[in-house]
Amino acid sequence: QVQLVESGGGLVQAGGSLRLSCAASGRTFSSYHMGWFRQAPGRERESVAGITWSGGRTRYADSVKGRFTISRDNAKNMVYLQMNSLKAEDTAVYYCGVLTKYLADEVDYWGQGTQVTVSS
Repeated sequence: QVQLVESGGGLVQAGGSLRLSCAASGRTFSSYHMGWFRQAPGRERESVAGITWSGGRTRYADSVKGRFTISRDNAKNMVYLQMNSLKAEDTAVYYCGVLTKYLADEVDYWGQGTQVTVSS
């Protein structure tokens, strides 16, 4: 069992930045591929970024490439999402999740989510 707790969301103006954090429980965190997802009102949850267990490989949705950066600190059981040049369309609830496979969007465990609101 893994528990995930996201933090760092909030209200920011367009063009601004936020850094989301995801704290994970469990001693096997360093063996998990991790991902960030988001869900905007009226829309399905979508993948934003993924990172391998070692942090050696990352992937991004086309809509956030060049603006968002996913990273992790296995010593601290943490995953981060640095979001720059935010746009109104980035407004959503952001979730971190344990991926079943690095290149898949299937998730074994979800966090509770953190709200990000970007004002235009």
